[in-house]
Amino acid sequence: MAHDIRIATEDELRRAVRLDLETVEVIGAAFAALAGGGVVMPPVMSMDLAAAHGEVDVKTAYIPGLDGFAIKVSPGFFDNPKIGLPSLNGLMILFSARTGLVEALFLDNGYLTDIRTAAAGAVAARHMAPATVETAGVIGTGVQARLQMQAAHLVRPFTRLLVWGRDADKAAACAAELSETLGVAAVPVTDPARLVAESQLVVTTTPARAPVLMADWLHPGLHVTAMGSDQAGKNEIDPRALAAADAYVCDRVSQCETMGELRRALETGDWPGGTPPELGEIVTGRVAARQRDADITICDLTGTGAQDTAIATHAARVIGAAGAGTTIRA
Repeated sequence: MAHDIRIATEDELRRAVRLDLETVEVIGAAFAALAGGGVVMPPVMSMDLAAAHGEVDVKTAYIPGLDGFAIKVSPGFFDNPKIGLPSLNGLMILFSARTGLVEALFLDNGYLTDIRTAAAGAVAARHMAPATVETAGVIGTGVQARLQMQAAHLVRPFTRLLVWGRDADKAAACAAELSETLGVAAVPVTDPARLVAESQLVVTTTPARAPVLMADWLHPGLHVTAMGSDQAGKNEIDPRALAAADAYVCDRVSQCETMGELRRALETGDWPGGTPPELGEIVTGRVAARQRDADITICDLTGTGAQDTAIATHAARVIGAAGAGTTIRA
């Protein structure tokens, strides 16, 4: 029997799905579901295509109570710009959780991933950062640097922002854009240690394979969200920092052990042992991350299939309500 499938392009999704408090709530609920049990989330499937200087990641999860589940495919082919093509693309497929039939196809080219990743940063900031943040800092100057600061500002409306990147011109451009977007005093800085010292909330958004934030820079009242380490080999945070913090929290421990900041700390012997809490436990109140204003907290985000299912389900609802996209019979 034929059924309807809704197809939405990146442009249609950008017009309909926003980085706002509603989206933050959607992603926060996904983390809470992970803590509650019943979520089926297999390990990330990652394929390295060295001959093509490319990689492909596949993530998925089933969340009880949601009508559908998503499978996300994210290819990255990093020589593409040489031939005039983007290096990143991808799509999400939303299936019915009752019948397994395809319900929607989102040709988002990574947009929904960008939004759900930034929203996860806001979830971490809401539950782990100091109640008052006057100065925020971002290490990195790309798309996530911009989105993470927009998301953080939703839950911690800082008035001053510091930006550091290896390319000073890109840092200046990022700061100027965020200053206009958020209406804050955003300035580029040349010293990442100064950025951390003057901030209460810092987000690292780089593909670094060596630390860009050192343990010696930690100070009372600081929260750090590290979201760049999402594959084995990447490392943004000095491994010593994890144990030095009053609370180190993973989005998913099993992923952080293999592709997050915890992986490197385990390799160097800087993690003292024991299983860190997960962000869902913080969201549900099962575990308290920040117990005092002076606490130092770190959240390690590797990106979960639960986030993908949550944002795809949200996108389907928003697109449907707006009557956007194209419906085909299959």
